[in-house]
Amino acid sequence: MTDTIPRAVYNLIPLFVIIPLAGAFITSLVAKKVKWVADMLANLVSFVLLIASVASVLAVNTYGVLVYQVGIWKPPLGISMVLDPLAAFMLLTVNLVVFLITIYSINYMEKYTAKWNFYTLFLLLVAGMNGVIITGDIFNLFVFLEIASVASYALVAYGTDAEELEASFKYLVMSSVGSFFVLLGIALMYSYTSTLNMADMAIVLAEKGLGRVTYFSAVLFLMGFGLKAALVPFHAWLPDAHPAAPAPISAMLSGVIIKALGVYALIRILYNVIGLPPVFSNVLMFLGALSMIVGVFLAIGQFDLKRLLAYHSISQIGYVVLGIGLGTPLGILGGLFHLFNHSVFKSLLFLNAGAVEYAAGTRDLNSMGGLNKKMPVTGATSLFASLAIAGIPPFNGFFSKLIIIFAAVEAGRMGYALLAVIASILTLASFMKVQKFAFFGKLKESLSDIKEVPFFMKSAMISLALICLFGGLLLMPGIFGRFIKPAAETLHSGNAYSITVMEGIEE
Repeated sequence: MTDTIPRAVYNLIPLFVIIPLAGAFITSLVAKKVKWVADMLANLVSFVLLIASVASVLAVNTYGVLVYQVGIWKPPLGISMVLDPLAAFMLLTVNLVVFLITIYSINYMEKYTAKWNFYTLFLLLVAGMNGVIITGDIFNLFVFLEIASVASYALVAYGTDAEELEASFKYLVMSSVGSFFVLLGIALMYSYTSTLNMADMAIVLAEKGLGRVTYFSAVLFLMGFGLKAALVPFHAWLPDAHPAAPAPISAMLSGVIIKALGVYALIRILYNVIGLPPVFSNVLMFLGALSMIVGVFLAIGQFDLKRLLAYHSISQIGYVVLGIGLGTPLGILGGLFHLFNHSVFKSLLFLNAGAVEYAAGTRDLNSMGGLNKKMPVTGATSLFASLAIAGIPPFNGFFSKLIIIFAAVEAGRMGYALLAVIASILTLASFMKVQKFAFFGKLKESLSDIKEVPFFMKSAMISLALICLFGGLLLMPGIFGRFIKPAAETLHSGNAYSITVMEGIEE
């Protein structure tokens, strides 16, 4: 540690894992007997994590890359946690959504018994995701990945209905296959480099050359993390798991889990450890475009609202991967910005779907109609999210999609730019269908007695809708240069990540 960096700044890093883990432990002990503690504790933990995430962005901008060593051994021998601009960007994205979802859960989870069980698993899930983001050790990344995955299996099955149990089992099987690919890739990389520290691994690969083992490992990572991210053709688990889970977990799955456990882990290793060989850039672009088109075509014919949203998650992840796969500064910037935007508007759409199911007791679009008359807040926020995901100005999705399309044109990938435009038009058509069937038109007689959802559910939806509306402001110079741009530069710097990490190790 240099003399100019306070020790407290380094101590901030492990708190992203310690706080939610402690919260889960205390919830399981205390909230079982005192029910109101569960809501209070979970919201307190998520609020503290959100504040810590904002502090992490400020810390990285002030002090540069920070490395926390766990125990007495310094990296690469000891375990390290790394806070760089990309990690700070992801922490703020994840914990912002987590905070608003815990607020929503105060009312929504009242219809389930044993609420403390939900919050215990939820906080374990958050600890796992934060751990994946901040770890500097590739095996620990796998451990945190599994903590988050196991918690998410249980949360998908939380209602214990037949549909939920079947979806959870399918998710468990498919995700376990992905985990096996990741673990095998880690073992092969360790056999080739003799290190598990990701920065040290990048240094060894730069000196030794990639070799066939690295290429084969990269294919395994692509399949393993591709399954977690639900990229086509690894997406089969997602359309069942996302609709079956309780609405807050559906929002978590589509909003942040597939990004933290899938996209983030994949691009961190491919870009910052391996250095993204051109062949993998082409593969990422192809899988991104394929997911973008296949996802939207599968969504457009759906009348189960949550299943429709799940297919759109596949399509929107395609935009993220296409942008990042372009490998240009503008493409990476657009991909990361769309990752943030999709976290916001897709979480909101699933919370809207949960609100409709909470009040009307259905997620079948054919059984809805005229809900704006009874649920004006849900209807208005759903319209905001629909326009954002369709890329209509001035909502946040418009800016990120535009950047990705410009980046594809700039890189000479006119075909991919055209596909991005087509997918956006189809997305607009799909969400106009949702608005027409669910919220506009004549109110059905069977829905005449329903009413708007409770206060905390409305508050969370309004907050996310406002971020959709004003999210484009993140491109303003004062904010852009502190949040998205440094994260994009971290990825674009490739395996130079190793140098900045080694310089950030405290003395």
